[in-house]
Amino acid sequence: GSIDTAEGPRNGDAHELSGASNVAAAYEDVNPYLLAMPASPHLAARAEGVTIAPERIVRAYERLAARSDVIIVEGAGGWYAPISATGTMADIAQKMYERLAPSGFPLSILLVVGMRLGCLNHALLTCEAIRARGLPFAGWIANKLQAEMPLVRENIDTLTSRFGAPPVAVVPAGVGASGMGPPSWAMQAVDSLVSL
Repeated sequence: GSIDTAEGPRNGDAHELSGASNVAAAYEDVNPYLLAMPASPHLAARAEGVTIAPERIVRAYERLAARSDVIIVEGAGGWYAPISATGTMADIAQKMYERLAPSGFPLSILLVVGMRLGCLNHALLTCEAIRARGLPFAGWIANKLQAEMPLVRENIDTLTSRFGAPPVAVVPAGVGASGMGPPSWAMQAVDSLVSL
């Protein structure tokens, strides 16, 4: 989805990430595709007559990598979210990794787990799919989607045991873009990732 800004339509997350970055970058490198409809990438692209070209996204990543020490890449829709009739977000991550790993700027995958009923199965399947591609699994974030999820601590403990590591951050329920700068949990997560 998109929001209206002084610079024109922008993706809200990309706009926030750009504002928090200490590297000036072209918006088109931060967000190579702006699709207005908040839907699976392939459906939003089809509705707008857009073809998502993975190479365009990979080239933007390369340009950012040439100017940065650390890049946080946010996928859209999930690991296997379709981007076309045959491609997925996982294919884009694979291309990014293959392109830049030899240059010493590898892509590591950080899994954000929406804490809700069914999250254990979903998270374990996603982690297995990441590892099956031979991509580095950097860790995970527990994203509390509701203030009172039954057995949330037990779910986090189960994933900690299965992943072999605690979450790099636990995002409290109700946290959203505030325009007040990154909250402490986000800074702790970034610090944890940079030290990997």
